Amino acid sequence: MAAPTTPKRHWLQRLLGRGKTVIPVIRLHGVIAAEQRQGRLNIATVEPLLKRGFSIKSAPAVAIVINSPGGSPVQSRLIAKRIRDLAEEHGKPVLVFVEDAAASGGYFIAVAGNEIFVDPSSIVGSIGVIMAGFGFVGALEKLGIERRVHTAGNNKSTLDPFLPEKASDVERIKQFELDIHQVFIDFVKQRRAGRLRADDEVLFTGEWWTGLRGVELGLVDGIGDLHGTLRERYGKDIALKVIAPKRPWFGLPRLSFGANLSSDLAATVEDRITWGRFGL
Repeated sequence: MAAPTTPKRHWLQRLLGRGKTVIPVIRLHGVIAAEQRQGRLNIATVEPLLKRGFSIKSAPAVAIVINSPGGSPVQSRLIAKRIRDLAEEHGKPVLVFVEDAAASGGYFIAVAGNEIFVDPSSIVGSIGVIMAGFGFVGALEKLGIERRVHTAGNNKSTLDPFLPEKASDVERIKQFELDIHQVFIDFVKQRRAGRLRADDEVLFTGEWWTGLRGVELGLVDGIGDLHGTLRERYGKDIALKVIAPKRPWFGLPRLSFGANLSSDLAATVEDRITWGRFGL
């Protein structure tokens, strides 16, 4: 006759997930950018989380929850590539779950998954490239300010905001965007081969859609939430292990003074603008 499990022992087993199917859950939330600051996604901050998640040998799969309006195309690709490299190295499928948005670079990362699940009202797509700025032609003259710029190289001052826009600059920037756009398109076609159900003229215009429409277009695989889908796939006896960044000692927040404070404010405004493009 087996010895009864004491409350303390039972609590410890639950804590360790013993007897359950452990599935790591990696949450990627925020704007994708190279800066090392809270709320930003980049390869430096995401890779440690990915390595910890994929290192759980007993896990039948890795779940990644994405909530991002996009950002840096380079960081997006680096994160997506690292997901694929680790998935192949460890032989584990990757299930991606989209919350509010996986748009632009956020969708680039989502496509690294073997399957993508969304909420009916999630925002997906926005497969395009954007470069924006402001023009202040004549502003300095009205203020009585003389601006002095000296360059070596005819194109070093491309799209100077204080000079009239030049057709050659616009053409060069357009080609730059087209090159990056093609990298995005090629990755989507490679990862979603046989599942896309619309022409390029529909899918790759930079437009974004609801999760429901994304399913119809083949951009994602189905409607589903994290807990329900994983229980249906791997049984009710599962333990979700959330992989989160390690907290600093004593949970002390990072203090910012002077220039850092102003840069943090600028980054916050930039993030809000990026989210605001999708009404979020």
